[in-house]
Amino acid sequence: MKKHLGLIGGFAAIAALAGCVVATDGGTAQQQPATPQAESVPAVGSASDLSAFQGARAGQSEMGIQNLGYEPVRMQGLTTWWFNRQTGACARIRTANGRYEEVTMLPAEDC
Repeated sequence: MKKHLGLIGGFAAIAALAGCVVATDGGTAQQQPATPQAESVPAVGSASDLSAFQGARAGQSEMGIQNLGYEPVRMQGLTTWWFNRQTGACARIRTANGRYEEVTMLPAEDC
């Protein structure tokens, strides 16, 4: 029983410390809430270049491309043209075997 109480006390201490933030500049630090958008932006690609998605699994990457600000504007077979209205970036992505086999950045007028 004593062993269980010690574990419970240890978990309570860890939970209490989990919300703490240490100020390194001598001031008072405040914990910032995580922004949902920052967490959903993929680690590869950018709002102006999707070439890093070449070889990626199509089903898993589509949401990441949308989170970068792109929207599909045209489809022809297994090829989709993606356009980012904010940056004017245009990408043509050809899918084969469930992966983005070819990612080509194009001029905006091609979208």
